[in-house]
Amino acid sequence: MLEVYIDAASAGNPGPSGIGIFIKGEGHHLKVSEPIGITDNHHAEFQAFVRAMEEAQKLAPSIVSVRSDSKIVVASIEKRYVKKESYKTLLEKGLAICDTFPLFFIKWIPDEYNKAADALAREAIHKN
Repeated sequence: MLEVYIDAASAGNPGPSGIGIFIKGEGHHLKVSEPIGITDNHHAEFQAFVRAMEEAQKLAPSIVSVRSDSKIVVASIEKRYVKKESYKTLLEKGLAICDTFPLFFIKWIPDEYNKAADALAREAIHKN
């Protein structure tokens, strides 16, 4: 099973933003810290989800368990729906990848349990 922790950070809303992804399990230990330009925090959170699914897909896991501190991302994935048009494309892209995994789970976690992904996202802001 892959455990995938995702987070995003923005210096301003909108502002310079970055994503952080921490993946562990099945012999993997992967850290991704990427700047994504100027955007709002929710958009950045959806981008972190899509990017994490792309990385997980490369590892060909049988089970993927995602953890995020973004309630909007978790709720949107669980419902497979988001109201805001600008998030729909990202949600659909991420869900298309999720659907390729034999088992996929997502869970909301409090900020204090997402420190690794948070640190990577904050680090990415300074790479902009």
